[in-house]
Amino acid sequence: MNWLHLKSGSDVRGVAMGDQPVLTTHIAKCLGMAFARFTAAKTKKPVTQVVIAIGRDCRLTGPALAEAAAEGISRAGASVMQFGMCTTPAMYMSIITPGFQPDGSIMITASHLPPERNGLKFFLKDGGLEQNDVVELLNAASELNPDDFAVSGSIMSKPFLPVYMEQLAERIRTGLDTDLPKPLLGLHVVVDAGNGAGGFYATLMENLGAWIEGSQFLEPDGRFPNHMPNPENPDAMRAVSEAVKRSGADLGVIFDADCDRAAIVDSDGREINRNRLIALVSAMLLDEKPGQTIVTDSVTSSGLKKFINDWGGEHYRYKRGYRNVIDEARRLNAEGIECPLAIETSGHAALKENHFLDDGMYLATVLIVKAMKLKQQGKTLGSLIADLQEPVESKEIRLNITDEDFHTAGRNAIALVMDYANAAENWHIAPDNREGVRISFDLDGGMDNGWFLLRLSVHDPVLPLNVESDVPGGVHIMLKSLYEVLKDAKGIDLELLKKEIG
Repeated sequence: MNWLHLKSGSDVRGVAMGDQPVLTTHIAKCLGMAFARFTAAKTKKPVTQVVIAIGRDCRLTGPALAEAAAEGISRAGASVMQFGMCTTPAMYMSIITPGFQPDGSIMITASHLPPERNGLKFFLKDGGLEQNDVVELLNAASELNPDDFAVSGSIMSKPFLPVYMEQLAERIRTGLDTDLPKPLLGLHVVVDAGNGAGGFYATLMENLGAWIEGSQFLEPDGRFPNHMPNPENPDAMRAVSEAVKRSGADLGVIFDADCDRAAIVDSDGREINRNRLIALVSAMLLDEKPGQTIVTDSVTSSGLKKFINDWGGEHYRYKRGYRNVIDEARRLNAEGIECPLAIETSGHAALKENHFLDDGMYLATVLIVKAMKLKQQGKTLGSLIADLQEPVESKEIRLNITDEDFHTAGRNAIALVMDYANAAENWHIAPDNREGVRISFDLDGGMDNGWFLLRLSVHDPVLPLNVESDVPGGVHIMLKSLYEVLKDAKGIDLELLKKEIG
């Protein structure tokens, strides 16, 4: 087995149930042992003094994988705090919370992926592991047999979620500048947890005085029987939107399975995710302090850039991948460029005020504070993004790469587009092009009112193509033009592109 096939960005992921699972309890045990040793080396402690916390979402394979990872840690000689059901952001927060403060933590989750998949995310005090750390960890784990070692470290149960809930409650009281026990009285919030780990957020809202009628799918169920817990999933967003309209709520909140991503719905059922979510949080931050820089991924719209500029900010597009966006925001701050937010269109959002941790539940909490303030003024969250210019048309196409060396084939296709754009009068390479190739167009007599971005997927043999137009028919014009450039590219399956242009 090639253990590196389990690497997914800075996580480990794989099929964990069914006839041929690739992420087994044996692998989890080996990774637990390897991570205990890795943490000892990073903290410069004897492994017998290392403490690792383990949490999981509600997937059916979670308990067995968590137990196996704990056994591996114990066989390395380190001690384990078993948190049981938890969220990914909470696993990091435990490391910096007095009374817990493990040396490292592991979250058993596959985020929004289907029920048969699972994975492991790893944290140290300075944040989640980088991709090269995960490679090192997988290589080390592949050479271990934990069963050759006796269980010697302690394993104890110590739930962290109640403490994490109180941290969120304190953020609400601080944000509303009150010490009242029920500061959300008068606010109606629908919570949709998608049967993931985040159902407790409805309890938090209710404890703080909010009305939660209409909340749904709060019970953890690793089969995800109602809809996938994913703020990008159309069915999921439709479900929470309908629940908000049905119950007459002020807003709705939806999380993914491990709660590191979130989206919201306004009182009229309007979905606020992707570009709208970025615009909303940007407006809130720039209203408090203009002149700040907002770091996003590369597929954000031209309308969003104008919106952020109009609010007095700088829009800084960077590479896809939530760790890429977060690391770039950290780098900019270190250089003296004030950047309070790193956010992907997927809903991964990290605020500087919260350790640049991509915590969907913390983000939702910040939005709820703002919603409460706006309600007292007779306004809604949606009023802040009334001026956001949204595309008339948008499309995402994933072009499969058939060449065995898919990285080279993908880079060659991007180079073809770049070379053509350098010579073509009506193709404009975006000045902030930092990933793949982003081309803007002047359509129907306008200027810079259409664009596409062609990039190479980080993990898969795919060229994702995002295209948006501010005028009707613009997407077809741009796709047809792109096809003419790519039609002779080797190793690229263009059938989906041909289908789109007819």
